[in-house]
Amino acid sequence: MPALQGVLDGRDPALTPVASDTDPSVLTALRVGEPIDDDVALVVTTSGTTGTPKGALLTGAALLASAAATQERLGGPGRWLLALPAHHVAGLQVLVRSLLAGTIPVQLDVTTGFDIDRLPAAVAELGSGRRYTSLVATQLAKALTTPDSTAALADLDAVLLGGGPAPQPILDAAAAAGIRVVRTYGMSETAGGCVYDGVPLPGVRVRIGDDGRISIGGPTLAAGYRNPVTPDPFTEPGWFHTNDIGALDDSGVLTVLGRADDAISTGGLTVLPGPVEAVLSTHPAVAECAVFGVADDRLGQRVAAAVVVAGTTTPTLEALRAHVAKSLDTTAAPRELHIVAALPRHGIGKLDRKALVRQFAR
Repeated sequence: MPALQGVLDGRDPALTPVASDTDPSVLTALRVGEPIDDDVALVVTTSGTTGTPKGALLTGAALLASAAATQERLGGPGRWLLALPAHHVAGLQVLVRSLLAGTIPVQLDVTTGFDIDRLPAAVAELGSGRRYTSLVATQLAKALTTPDSTAALADLDAVLLGGGPAPQPILDAAAAAGIRVVRTYGMSETAGGCVYDGVPLPGVRVRIGDDGRISIGGPTLAAGYRNPVTPDPFTEPGWFHTNDIGALDDSGVLTVLGRADDAISTGGLTVLPGPVEAVLSTHPAVAECAVFGVADDRLGQRVAAAVVVAGTTTPTLEALRAHVAKSLDTTAAPRELHIVAALPRHGIGKLDRKALVRQFAR
């Protein structure tokens, strides 16, 4: 915390937070130890699944703007439970928000996994007043499996949920338990979550391009990347062009539909995995699911689904196709089904869709 305060104040040189087992080649690519702009406080790695992670150049002003906007949106300063690795932007922002509020976070050690048995005591240690935490969907799902950890989360004023979309049944179960979940959207390049429940934080701007991609502007943006990136998504001053596809309704509420590079081109039509996963997750035999494209000689790609089964009844491909077709065009219904024990994930719990493509490619 003192080291972080030093870079936020501009007194100390920039830091690059990384895990203890980070490959030295990553530090070389991020030019650790070389001169850097005085305005940069943190070089935060992105969560890419291939190649060398990019280093987002976050200034103290951007980090504090994000923390202040979160504080305003949630209803005031409070004490935070740190239940995410502090080298990821979501965990870092728990620390920045704590510094802004003048509080010390309670840390739940997650180096060996998310221990729900220790969660109630950690929440109790937060004491009185406003209390918050930040989780990913897999952590929330795990906490919902026991009454004590569920009750602990329900005692908090808000649980920020990031790391990708959460299955609707998990959100419904959390709501039924009285847990105030706030769904967040953002990335390292935006100093963490910058859109809460579809609504941009104060000062944050969102627009949708002609190609459907989401662009984000405002005071929380990174100043660019430490290592060269082509194409550069920061080329337009004041904006970061994401690789996500989204839509804005008439009230300006954002819906994130998925990543452009996850789109499946099947029979000349485009299917985004997100809406299909949202429908599949409502099937009673589906605990978790992921949709991805695999090569097909006739269609170009065919829609495939990996499913973690809920209960003892394994769903059939025909049943899942019929379930999807009730809500979406039949083109979106999976043509291939894989039953898996768990979905592959990386970083702080983000679905590793590319790993599924590699595993089930023929």
